[in-house]
Amino acid sequence: MQYWARRLEQEIDGVMRIFGGVQQLRKIYDDNKSLFEVKENVPRKLVEKVAGDIESLLAKKVRALKRLANAAEKFQKAHHWQDNIREEDIEYYDSKADTEYDDPDGEEIEREKSNSLKLEFTDDDNFKTKVNYSYAAVQIPTDIYKGSTVILNELNWTQALEDVFIENRKEDPSLLWQVFGSATGVTRYYPATPWRAPNKIDLYDVRRRPWYIQGASSPKDMVIIVDVSGSVSGLTLKLMKTSVYEMLDTLSDDDYVNVASFNEKAKPVSCFKHLVQANIRNKKVFKEDVQGMVAKGTTDYKAGFEYAFDQLQNSNITRANCNKMIMMFTDGGEDRVQDVFEKYNWPNKTVRVFTFSVGQHNYDVTPLQWMACANKGYYFEIPSIGAIRINTQEYLDVLGRPMVLAGNRAKQVQWTNVYQDALGLGLVVTGTLPVFNLTEDSSDRKNQLILGVMGIDVALNDIKRLTPRYNLGANGYVFAIDLNGYVLLHPNLQPQIINFREPVTLDFLDAELEDENKEEIRRSMIDGNDGQRFIKTLIKSLDEQYIDEVFRTYTWAPIKSTNYSLGLVLPPYSTYYIQANLSDQILQVKYFEYLLPNSFESEGHVFIAPREYCKDLDLSDNNTEFLENFIALMEKVTPDSKQCDNFLLHNLILDTGITQQLVDQVWKDQDLNTYSLLAVFAATDGGITRVFPNKAADDWEEEPEPFNASFYRRSLDNKGYIFKPPYRDAGYRGLDLENNTIGILVSTAVELSIGDKTLKPAVVGVKLDLEAWAEKFKVLASNRTDRDQLGTRRCDPSSSCEMDCEANNKDLICVLIDDGGFLVLSNQEDHWYQVGKFFSEVDANLMSALYNNSFYARKESYDFQSVCAPEAPSNTGAAPRGVFVPTVADLLSLAWWTSAAAWSLFQQFLYSLTYSSWFQTEEVVGDGMEARETSCIMKQTQYYFSTVNATYNAIIDCGNCSRLFHAQRLANTNLLFVVADKPLCSQCESVKLLQAEVRGIL
Repeated sequence: MQYWARRLEQEIDGVMRIFGGVQQLRKIYDDNKSLFEVKENVPRKLVEKVAGDIESLLAKKVRALKRLANAAEKFQKAHHWQDNIREEDIEYYDSKADTEYDDPDGEEIEREKSNSLKLEFTDDDNFKTKVNYSYAAVQIPTDIYKGSTVILNELNWTQALEDVFIENRKEDPSLLWQVFGSATGVTRYYPATPWRAPNKIDLYDVRRRPWYIQGASSPKDMVIIVDVSGSVSGLTLKLMKTSVYEMLDTLSDDDYVNVASFNEKAKPVSCFKHLVQANIRNKKVFKEDVQGMVAKGTTDYKAGFEYAFDQLQNSNITRANCNKMIMMFTDGGEDRVQDVFEKYNWPNKTVRVFTFSVGQHNYDVTPLQWMACANKGYYFEIPSIGAIRINTQEYLDVLGRPMVLAGNRAKQVQWTNVYQDALGLGLVVTGTLPVFNLTEDSSDRKNQLILGVMGIDVALNDIKRLTPRYNLGANGYVFAIDLNGYVLLHPNLQPQIINFREPVTLDFLDAELEDENKEEIRRSMIDGNDGQRFIKTLIKSLDEQYIDEVFRTYTWAPIKSTNYSLGLVLPPYSTYYIQANLSDQILQVKYFEYLLPNSFESEGHVFIAPREYCKDLDLSDNNTEFLENFIALMEKVTPDSKQCDNFLLHNLILDTGITQQLVDQVWKDQDLNTYSLLAVFAATDGGITRVFPNKAADDWEEEPEPFNASFYRRSLDNKGYIFKPPYRDAGYRGLDLENNTIGILVSTAVELSIGDKTLKPAVVGVKLDLEAWAEKFKVLASNRTDRDQLGTRRCDPSSSCEMDCEANNKDLICVLIDDGGFLVLSNQEDHWYQVGKFFSEVDANLMSALYNNSFYARKESYDFQSVCAPEAPSNTGAAPRGVFVPTVADLLSLAWWTSAAAWSLFQQFLYSLTYSSWFQTEEVVGDGMEARETSCIMKQTQYYFSTVNATYNAIIDCGNCSRLFHAQRLANTNLLFVVADKPLCSQCESVKLLQAEVRGIL
């Protein structure tokens, strides 16, 4: 077998030396070194510069934010309350006045008459929508009556903010949305644009947005206790479950929470035994487990409160340690549990108690009111589903009082997690600042209320533009995290589905494969330190099929005056990079001509990376179209134009010329068919991928951006020749090989040494013809010489002659498997259509043996950004018509709205749609609550070579029909050569090792 392995190694090396052109490409770079400089990436300087640039960007927004908050407090203090104010007295643009509604029956709906201003809008690239810079817009939640006195007074005094919005934009034209979210639910935002909620129930309420929640209160430790005694069964229990669900939505990542149920005893509803961070993942666990609560037994408030106080007094865990509170949901009771409060909370009253009377009943609520008032809390009633959202967020007003009394000490600008902008900007972060009510009563006492939160958005893409990209190479990157360890920037931050109501939270240790070094780096960044560390770590390939063990330098520093810390990750070979200097315009034109399609037939097809080379360049997912756009623009501007990125353009044109010289010096003189090659190729850091011959481009399926191509990035991180078969999932059934040629990529990085500087600016490779190389593989893994004839060399297992992979292909399985466990080549013709499959799908017994004998190690991780199909709904009934349910036309009728009873009915109707399971109906989705696909956690498993390098023989014990196998790594490749007996009986069957993603449960 070692003889066969050497023959395979020599054949692969010979083909790559002839066609890969590594040595020739090195010489070409050396011959052209007058056309470029080798620049150095100095990590600490890069981090310092980028952190400073981000700090400057955000500081501009902070100045505008403070100006707005101060103005709002001044305007409100000067405002005179009007009891008799009317809608027609207020002039404003109602952003929902132009929202179109569809009647289910297809009939035209008579729209409600509106006093809204009529505005004209123009398209704006910055906002990705139509805007009007002369006005602000107003959004009022659907369940709030906009004609109420409170709302009209709010609209009256906030109108003065428009001038401040406009002045801010004049000072900083790059400002995006400027927003005031009022504690009354009114949102005033600038510039004006119509609200984006057509054909859906609009459930937007600014007080439920992540940025508002974070800005309106300081961090909280909250224990929610729910009465599940027998008296709360049925409707009341459903109300309680929904109330807890909504209460959890008022918490942010700065808060800590636990939920318990109680009757005679108290117990947590979930697996959490103590307070945990109120992040999306933990809140989702609580929400699912709350649904399992069952009512039985008798009520003992003492058990519930003692459990809650014990939770809050546990100092051995991480917690907010700021505001502490207990939220109790019950249907009523007589016990005041004064002894518990005396023991745990009096006289200092460090824990606030909020009580909620849930359901419609005749119990005396005096004890509940007393509990709340005696412990600096508040009492609320939730008689029906329409009262839930309002009453589960009112407690924030109470928590705001200490902030108002603290004055400027509490007015700190906070920057949020990443979240989805409601108006279409995509992913943003928001700077927030609370706005305080500075009015005083007749005794000169402060009002103690928060008016709302001022916010200014910053698009994530605007921050990304401040970070270096292409000089860091394909595997270098910048990332940033916040104080909770969630990433603000990271190449792996790619949420597939963005929940409109929740922030996008991905922990740094979930964005990368976790290890002790990264845990320490994360902690140091959260603590606001700077540092640098050179580590060996595991990384996942871009296609998530492979694991590589690599070396990386991590460098980090805080971004001053923000909640963020910035990091830079750099491989050793990216310490230096090429910067082209094509000052010779004749040479520029000469090289540029090799980008023209009329040169492809002789010089090979060129794919160019779809980068932003110039401001006016139209991007396209179709590379042919993008190349046409690029050529058309280059006929108008020069590579040195101010509107273009000279670094990107010069490097692109240089690499066009260098790869063309490779064609001239190597590829044109060789016959690819002699070695059964479908194509040869070269890809570069400059963004060029040249595929030769031109016709091979028709079957080229790799990314035109080398930095996004798995073969390119893996070749840089691994020595030798990297084989990449076309990936096939377990369900793939194969193609007709006679009509479809399958290719296997083999690539290797080109390492340059210029002086004492080492770098890898390119990757070269070949594409093997699978069918031809499968035949060649059989010959190379045989004892045949050129003089032998195949028919004369047949050996039987019982004979004394030595068997091989060609003559005995009916008895022996011979395969090449790559480092991820995927089949690359086989001597079995029925395996050919399975090339690219995880080998356990081909031969589960043999793959298990390789794993059990330590040829492969396994790495399991979780993808928290996956998308899953929704689970089938279990309830499909029709809603009972116990009360009058208005039609959509009724909802939009002005006459109908004038009735207070109508408004109450509408709230009930709206929330019955929101909580569809309430009436056991089919799901009705509201804005941002799409049900077609849901975010979920997927468990990923990858396999990679362990440290075993030697030839290994073993027997797979299957009783009376054991299998012998031999395995050996092929030098200078990512291949494992395996020869094994064919299984003779079913006893050798074993459980398949799984490599495909499966839905994970944490």
